[in-house]
Amino acid sequence: MCMVIFAPQDKECIRHFHSLFAIFAFATCGGYSGGLRLSVDCANKTESDLSIDVAFAYPFRLHQVTFEVPTCEGKERQKVSLIGDSSSSAEFFVTVAVFAFLYSLAATVVYIFFQNKYRENNRGPLIDFIVTVVFSFLWLVGSSAWAKGLSDVKVATDPKEVLLLMSACKQPSNKCTAVHSPVMSSLNTSVVFGFLNFILWAGNIWFVFKETGWHSSSQRYLSDPMEKHSSSYNRGGYNQDSYGSSSGYNQQASLGPSSDEFGQQSAAPASFTNQM
Repeated sequence: MCMVIFAPQDKECIRHFHSLFAIFAFATCGGYSGGLRLSVDCANKTESDLSIDVAFAYPFRLHQVTFEVPTCEGKERQKVSLIGDSSSSAEFFVTVAVFAFLYSLAATVVYIFFQNKYRENNRGPLIDFIVTVVFSFLWLVGSSAWAKGLSDVKVATDPKEVLLLMSACKQPSNKCTAVHSPVMSSLNTSVVFGFLNFILWAGNIWFVFKETGWHSSSQRYLSDPMEKHSSSYNRGGYNQDSYGSSSGYNQQASLGPSSDEFGQQSAAPASFTNQM
């Protein structure tokens, strides 16, 4: 079973999670459409409008969302537009999610069907590592920007803030209320998936880096000094032993005469005795 928790070294499994989480991110943001409903009860009941629908959707160019409300001053109506534009952060977030999904899908195909080409000349792992770092950064920036943009969308579509834009609601004789507020649960989910994607991509940097030539060269660089140190230590120990054995032999030789010399010295007194 493909589980990133138990098998993080499996690149195919990790890329599957990248693709899945990217789909959730751009689907919950890019597919959003919502709205709110307001009610204006004028002192003159014939001028009232108890169902004013305000709809908005991705990419959240709220300043382009307009609707008409009664002024409670005859049949004249006021044209009101929402405030704010969060399209840049929303579109950037969705763009990062779409390209992350496409790259994860392409990387999975390469891992499975073109493994030899992927490892040829170490070019594939290096490109994969650089792209993974770039997407990790883009996910962090995009998720942070979209979180701020979503906060602005919530403020701009708050029914209490929208009611302040209507001239009829500034008159105490008229009663303005919010029938229902927009539901933002899917947009909140998109922000969560954005930061989860950042965690997944950032966590995968190390596993991709281990397959690059940079990691193998650093391992060789660390192992070579240790091998040289151990080999020099072994050579030093051997010379020390040989030196010790040779010096000991010389000391033994200098301490006393050899057996031949000792035999010659003992034979001299015997011959002197025979002559006597």
